[in-house]
Amino acid sequence: MHTQTVFHGLSGPPAMRVVMMPGAYQQPAQFLQAGFDQAVLTRAPRVELILTMPELAHLTDRRWLTSMHEQIVAPARSERDVPLWLGGVSLGAFMALRFAAQYPESIDGLCLLAPYLGSRIITSEIAAHADIAHWQSGALDEDDDERRIWQYVARLQNRLTSTRVFVGFGSSDRFADTQRVLVRALAAVPSTTRVIAGGHDWPVWRELWDQFLDVYGKLS
Repeated sequence: MHTQTVFHGLSGPPAMRVVMMPGAYQQPAQFLQAGFDQAVLTRAPRVELILTMPELAHLTDRRWLTSMHEQIVAPARSERDVPLWLGGVSLGAFMALRFAAQYPESIDGLCLLAPYLGSRIITSEIAAHADIAHWQSGALDEDDDERRIWQYVARLQNRLTSTRVFVGFGSSDRFADTQRVLVRALAAVPSTTRVIAGGHDWPVWRELWDQFLDVYGKLS
């Protein structure tokens, strides 16, 4: 699993780590091209940014979950006093949710930028209920990643974990309808939502990253 770490170290050791994954057919280097590292330098220099992307071949057999835990998350958690956030853009945000569903106690927060959330069939099921707590996921097949992430969101809503959540997306994002279902489902969760003008693209994600750092990076 290719990984690149960005830490400017201007104010001592890291006070917070954020692991970010790109979207489908994208590479971690695109975070740098979009200026995510410069945003850390100017807004929250004590944040350590870890960029990674599992092998696409491992996504369908879910080997990436174990690899992510063993190679990235567990080492990052070796210093227990350094909060660890996991996130991504688009499919990367979906993967962050899927990992959190598998290892809920391994992270302190989720940074979900323009999250892809899977089938609109499932989000329509959830939207039909007044609250996600009333939605029943039913029996889950091993490969039912979409229902697993929503089951995890329901556990967040029931406060079965202390994980904090940042959700940001563009008002014209092509997945905005499902993203709003997620925001509603997180209403009772310690979370922050940002909706800005724009679609599903890097300029929007960079501005949302700035806002994430302004909210949580300053705590570090």
